[in-house]
Amino acid sequence: MSKEANNCFSGCLNGDFKEAGAVPTVSAGGISDPASRRRKAVILALGKALPDQLLLQESLVENYFRETNCDDPVMREKLERKNTTVKRRYTVLSHDLLQKYPELTTQVSPTIRQRLDICNAAVTDLAHKAAMSCLCDWGRPAANITHLVYVSSSELRLPGGDLHLASRLSLRPDVARVPLYFLGCYGGVAALRVAKDLAENNPGSRVLVVTSETTAIGYRPPSRDRPYDLVGAALFGDGAAAAVVGAEMEPGEVNAAFLEMEVAVQEFLVGTAGVVDGKMGEQGVSFKLGRDLPEVIEGRVEEFCRRLIQGMEREGGDGFNDLFWAVHPGGPAILNRVEEKLGLLPEKLRCSWRALSDYGNASSNTVFYVLDYMREEMRRKKKGGERGEEWGLVLAFGPGVTFEGILVRSLI
Repeated sequence: MSKEANNCFSGCLNGDFKEAGAVPTVSAGGISDPASRRRKAVILALGKALPDQLLLQESLVENYFRETNCDDPVMREKLERKNTTVKRRYTVLSHDLLQKYPELTTQVSPTIRQRLDICNAAVTDLAHKAAMSCLCDWGRPAANITHLVYVSSSELRLPGGDLHLASRLSLRPDVARVPLYFLGCYGGVAALRVAKDLAENNPGSRVLVVTSETTAIGYRPPSRDRPYDLVGAALFGDGAAAAVVGAEMEPGEVNAAFLEMEVAVQEFLVGTAGVVDGKMGEQGVSFKLGRDLPEVIEGRVEEFCRRLIQGMEREGGDGFNDLFWAVHPGGPAILNRVEEKLGLLPEKLRCSWRALSDYGNASSNTVFYVLDYMREEMRRKKKGGERGEEWGLVLAFGPGVTFEGILVRSLI
């Protein structure tokens, strides 16, 4: 174990801190077979990391146009009109870094090499910090990790970030690594689905999930030729997140266990591949989000959610408002459409709105920030003697258009 990991682990001990066919059904009261329940994967710990550079939304326009030496009043007005509900975000691209790489603020310079120099280093640093935070939350050493699921849409190299992170954490050489690249906003939930399968099919395993993202891979100055770049400038943020997943909990893990993952489903919508479009070029990654993305999600989300919870409605209750919800906040339009389509009470997406306000859309990381707030809320309710919902859904949407969903059960 590395010296840093050993110190962190010691401090924690001292208190410092399936296929698209049939989906298994579950009753509202739970699974009747205790042996089956013990085999279900559980989220045992969470962690996160953020860059040092804080970007307040109130100063977004002034900072962005100053750093890019842009004086276009039309583009400035367009950005000022963007209402994302974001209040703050974190970014790798500090003023000093942009001074070091001034070519990132120009329109035509080939900058892919410089971007990858920045991104490859940044995502590894952030991933390492998030993983250490998660291991501290778990209270066990990195040597106990048997599998690593690593997610990023912000790097490009061989070997990949999964190996660099495993080395930084001093994971054992036989740790089984699963890298998931360029999944975008659904990457976090996809990683939990993969971790669930790994944990449930490898007895005694402990899976470390890590996501790490930076917008430096696609940062560019405003241009009338690319008005959709302003969405990224106003909405997206940087960061990293981590979780430990395992099945058949050990005695010391039971009290800290958060969510049991019951059913996980992925689905892509045929004919919608161009709605979220991203390409790697000489100036990094360019993204184009279709205006119809919220509408596309709205058109499928109810049926997708009913597929996840089939069997529960027959046991009583009034449906979606009987659940808790952890929805990736892709943007305010998406959250509004999901809330309206499913008839959710305003408080049901409170954790998603809070994460969007505090971090922006940090791609694959953001659902873990939602889960972190949800865990905090559940613990507060339990401490106050209030009973919360037992079952919930974790959802994310991204390129494809791809839906990821997990039916989960609260263990708090």
